[in-house]
Amino acid sequence: MRFNNPILHLYIILFIFLFITTNFHWGKDNWKGVLESDAKGYYAYLPALFIYQDLNFKFIDRIEQSEFTSPHLRYEFRVTSHGQSLNKYFVGTSICQLPFFGIAHGLAILSEYPANGYSVWYMRMVTIAALFYCGLGLYFFILLARRFQMSSTVLSLMLYAIAFGTHLFVYTLVEPGMSHVYSFGLISMFVYLLHEYLIRKKPSKMIYALAALLSIIVLIRPTNILVLLLVPFLAGSISRIIEFFKQQFKRILPLVISVIIFGLGLGIQALWYKFATGYWWIYSYGSEGFDFYNPHFIDILFSYKKGLFLYTPMLLLGFLSTFFLWQKKERFRFFCWISFFTVITYILSSWHSWYYGGSFSSRVYVEYIPLFMLPLGLYLSSLNLSYKRTLSSILVVLLIAMCQIQSYQYRYYDIHYSEMDKERYWQVFLMRNKY
Repeated sequence: MRFNNPILHLYIILFIFLFITTNFHWGKDNWKGVLESDAKGYYAYLPALFIYQDLNFKFIDRIEQSEFTSPHLRYEFRVTSHGQSLNKYFVGTSICQLPFFGIAHGLAILSEYPANGYSVWYMRMVTIAALFYCGLGLYFFILLARRFQMSSTVLSLMLYAIAFGTHLFVYTLVEPGMSHVYSFGLISMFVYLLHEYLIRKKPSKMIYALAALLSIIVLIRPTNILVLLLVPFLAGSISRIIEFFKQQFKRILPLVISVIIFGLGLGIQALWYKFATGYWWIYSYGSEGFDFYNPHFIDILFSYKKGLFLYTPMLLLGFLSTFFLWQKKERFRFFCWISFFTVITYILSSWHSWYYGGSFSSRVYVEYIPLFMLPLGLYLSSLNLSYKRTLSSILVVLLIAMCQIQSYQYRYYDIHYSEMDKERYWQVFLMRNKY
């Protein structure tokens, strides 16, 4: 295997990540911190269904008071609706974790650890699940980038840029129970398969797999439905889009079946609500919601509190690289990318808590990292002069270093998870032990 083979570098990255995650979470009592905040709700569906048969999550009170969780990490993810207790969060992340939960349950039964859903092996397998979906996302990014003729050397560099130079690092290794790495993995897979489906001249049964996959993606985070807005970008031209839809409506049955498959997938959540409360649908977020008249467009990208481009400058470089599409006369794709970015930023920044609670950078963009890095890789691949490619590669490496320093600061609260401002940012800039 040649050294510039991206698959080789994928293995290297996953090996490094495995070493880091075992160091972070497997030793001593560190496993008790694997599930924090929202992650407790995402995961709770699995023990609720398969161990406690408790669809209203009453068992959580016992778990939170037990030795299997850290007292300072207690978090109430349950809400009350129609007199019944419900999980505030959606079921999609736990669907992704299900195979790993099954392995953990078997290991717990065979070992001295309690098979209660929260002992050591369960938490260890959550970290492995995060690694798996990180690897899945990187693998399908490789396939997509190859379709766009990205060079192997640049593609290998992009893998390191994604893994170590963006907040995917934090949400794979520091907070592996959060939903973002699972979205990252499945959206990367979906985007690649959607591109393959779009460039086929005839309808394919792949539409059924896409429908099933999309339903899980939406069950992880409902706003993930926005990934469908990438259809024009992936198609590459108006004529191809028109031809694509003509082909779909020539054979309407596969399209109808795919819609049914998508609906059945979403029905998993509806069934849970029905059995738990007697109602098919519940809005579990109460008064929380979107304020589309007051988006925080600039704040979500540039603020000291959680600005995406401030804390993850690698993605700013990816954003700027989209202008290469214009230069290359790929102006349809350029406008599609900018439109996609504008729409998702408008919607994500309209959430009532635009900074999304305690987090590093704007965490809701982790899902879309491949769409930032694809233009960057294509730009670097296009550079003919060696000194330009060298300087650009050095910049990428420097941004990786910056992200690693800031990720380290986030772990040790120099970069606070919710209270950052201009003064504190510059006090701790690339420094440690300031707080």
